[in-house]
Amino acid sequence: QVQLVESGGGLVQPGGSLRLSCAASGSILSINVMGWYRQAPGKERELVAGITSGGSTDYADSVKGRFTISRDIANNTVYLQMNSLKPEDTAVYYCNGRSVRYNYWGQGTQVTVSS
Repeated sequence: QVQLVESGGGLVQPGGSLRLSCAASGSILSINVMGWYRQAPGKERELVAGITSGGSTDYADSVKGRFTISRDIANNTVYLQMNSLKPEDTAVYYCNGRSVRYNYWGQGTQVTVSS
């Protein structure tokens, strides 16, 4: 089992920045890919950014150049640095960890971009 705990969400004005953190614990050596997803009201959950165990990253087109995913291996933490935030970035952001057999989710953290 893997436990994922997100933090860092909140209310920010358009153009502002936030950094989300995802602390992982448990059988983390089984995780191949860590990612951030988001779900806005009335919309499906979508992939925002992902990072593999080898350090390769991938981003949704809508956040390229604005968001950066990174990891602190020593502290088993994955980050999502979000810059130049827009109202359409408003959503609940979920941390995800994927192994060969399982898909793990955090509880989610709300990000609201509004003036």
